[in-house]
Amino acid sequence: MNNRHLRRVAVAVSGAALLPLALTACSSGSDTAASGSDSGADKAASSAPAKETQPMDEPFGPACATVPKDGAGSFAGMAQDPVATAASNNPALSTLVTAVKQAGLVDTLNSAENITVFAPTNDAFAKIPKADLDKLLADKAALTKVLTSHVVGEKLAPSQLDKGSFDTLAKTQLTTSGSDMTYTVNDSSKVVCGNVPTSNATVYIIDTVLMPAA
Repeated sequence: MNNRHLRRVAVAVSGAALLPLALTACSSGSDTAASGSDSGADKAASSAPAKETQPMDEPFGPACATVPKDGAGSFAGMAQDPVATAASNNPALSTLVTAVKQAGLVDTLNSAENITVFAPTNDAFAKIPKADLDKLLADKAALTKVLTSHVVGEKLAPSQLDKGSFDTLAKTQLTTSGSDMTYTVNDSSKVVCGNVPTSNATVYIIDTVLMPAA
């Protein structure tokens, strides 16, 4: 065997010995890069802010912040009383309570089972010109029709308000629309504090009085 042939064999053996080392180095570099990529993705995912959502079985809406934190007028307190009594403990519903008493509907509402009341705030009644409101309060039949047009004979969950149509105790139709805890009633009134529980009803507090067609 001549010297040239020996050199070729030596080079081939040397190359074969170095090949696993090269492959190991490439594999290690690739794994490190992949690990770094995964780590970066995990870090980005963990740093992304979580979207805050409010459970749909709790009261919602901007006006809920004005409800007392404790006592008979709080959410916990209202949940213990029938709806007319519960409303009487909420200062924002005092005009509604006066109207309910004027119409003689306290016992009717308190004794009803599983109803939904769309309850106008004092500010909602204040949108009605005083002369018109005084006239309405003095007409028991008309007042009864207006008030009972705010009452549905079943408990409504927020999910049912997305696109709903419901019969009221006044034999009128009440419609609702919206999503994501933002709802409109009869295309005119906004729910400002919804899904408020009482012992016999679910209450949606609204910003405009619903006036049934004559």
